[in-house]
Order: sequence, then structure tokens, then C-alpha cells
Amino acid sequence: MSKIVIIGAGFVGSTTAYACMLGGTAQEIVLIDKIKEKARGEVMDLNHGASFVRPLHIYAGDYPDCRGADIIVITAGAPQKPGQSRLDLVNTNTRIMEQIVDSIRHYNQEAILLVATNPVDIMAHVAWQSSGLPSARVIGSGTVLDTSRFRHLLSERCSIDPRNVHAYVIGEHGDSEIPLWSKANIGGVPLEEFCRQCPSICSHENQKEIARMVREAAYEIIDGKGATYYAIALALRRIMESILRDESSVLTVSTYIENFYGMSDLYLSLPCVLGRSGVKKVIPFSLMEEEKEQFIRSAEKIKSLIPTGTMEGPVFSSQESGARIREKNS
Repeated sequence: MSKIVIIGAGFVGSTTAYACMLGGTAQEIVLIDKIKEKARGEVMDLNHGASFVRPLHIYAGDYPDCRGADIIVITAGAPQKPGQSRLDLVNTNTRIMEQIVDSIRHYNQEAILLVATNPVDIMAHVAWQSSGLPSARVIGSGTVLDTSRFRHLLSERCSIDPRNVHAYVIGEHGDSEIPLWSKANIGGVPLEEFCRQCPSICSHENQKEIARMVREAAYEIIDGKGATYYAIALALRRIMESILRDESSVLTVSTYIENFYGMSDLYLSLPCVLGRSGVKKVIPFSLMEEEKEQFIRSAEKIKSLIPTGTMEGPVFSSQESGARIREKNS
């Protein structure tokens, strides 16, 4: 019996619950929100479709219901508004994240934390700092969605099923993300070679336009309908499936970086092997010189914005924080 707790019953949280319900991802799903009537309303609506899906127990709860959860998904936070970048949300969502993680750890210190709150790389780092958990068990949704957007656009351009397009976006889930053109392939054929035999030739300018479309997709969706939630809900379900089934799937989640091209002590997205213990390992790979420079710029940008301690408590470095919290909990 697998149990998932989703904290935040907004667009992303409720749609994630719906996606997991359709996919039979878990036998027990708990939805928690500070507006309790919102969580109850979402759960009532979902339960009215229970006869159409696999048996499960889905209900509105509170933090004590985190007990026994395999995965706790955090989607709560101030939403990104039209004209805002994800990084504009750092201060507000840091306070929210610290409060949520503090509430969780009173009831569960064994679950994997899956963070979707933006800016997700910084929020995953804050969650890790606040939780005292091993970094392998605190994961951000990262560029799993960006990678899917990248593959979708390439599939349209190349007239190929997106499931046969293998390409990744790494770095920040945001404006400094890096599409890995050098590693992209279609059915095992490197993209550069595939393009030489394709009538729809992609120039360097085409690549820049595709990268821009991937990078700015969320802004366009937010301008159009106010929020993004369908694709990120599916991305979160995919991450959870890999963990709960111990699949060892490779997904570009946001994970703790240690000495990757000289960058350390921050969360960014890289291709990771995911299983029951969380991040099993980061896939070793090399970058082209331009990609390396872009990754370092992305890392430096994110690292400059990481809070150095809790908003209300003493300030300490991220390396010290996990040890201090563990000591406090013991």
C-alpha cells in the first residue's frame, strides 16, 4: 500500500491528485491545504469519480496525516503572476516552505519530499536545509517539465512521436535553463545526423527559437489562462511512479549538486536515476564548452539567491543546517 500526501490544493496540487487518481499511482492520497474547505471540496469532486478508477482512499487531511506517507509533495506557495519570473517568488515562498517542512517533520521523517513550489531549485534547497533529511530524499520537480516541452517541440519539428525523442533540459527551472542539443537524439540517432537526412532542416536560428519557446512556455500559458497545471501534474506523477515502483528511471529532477563543473552546494536539474530511495545517482556526462558556460552561469545565478538560513532563526550555512536540525531533532 503506497501513500502520497499533497500539500497545497491549488491548481497544481489538485490536478496532481487527479493525475495520480487516474494513473493508479497510490492507494491512499491525502490533500492538505490551509483553506480546509478548498481541500474538502476538491476531494469531494474527486471521490465522485471513484467508480471510474482503480480503488483508492482519497481524503482531505492535516499534517498528522503525513504519518506513514511514502512521498510528500509540496505545491503550496505564492503563485507566479503574469509578468513575474519564478525567481521573484523567493522571499515569500521561502517562509512558506520553512513552515510547511517544520510541520511535516513532526509527523514524518522517513518520506521523500518532492517539491514543486517555485522557484523550485531554491525551494528544494530550502526544504533540504529545513528538513535535516539526506539530500537524496529531497527532490525538486526541476526540469522534468521543461524536458517534456523540449521533446514535444522537437517531435513536432521532426514529425516523430515525442516518446522516441531523447533530449534533456538541465540547470535552472527558469530563464537560465540549458537545452542539451549536443546530447539530443531521435531513436538513437544523434539529432545533428538526423537533421541532415530530414527535409525540415533546423538551422542554428531554429534551435534558438525552440529554446526560447521552451524557456518562455510558462509565461505564455500564464498570460493565456492564469496558471500552468496539467503538464506539471503529469510530470510529478511520473516522478512519483519512478520512486514508488523503484524503476531507476532517468529524469531531470532538481537535486543537490556537488562539484559538477566546479559548482557545489545548490540544487539544480541534471539527469538522475530515481528509485525507492530517491535520487540513486546523477548520470555522469560531459558538456560542450558553450553548454558548460551556460550551466555555470545558471548555477551562479541560483546560488546567489539561496537564503543563507531560516527567515526567523539564526543564520548558518547550508552545510551546517542539516546537521543542526538533526541535532535539534535527536
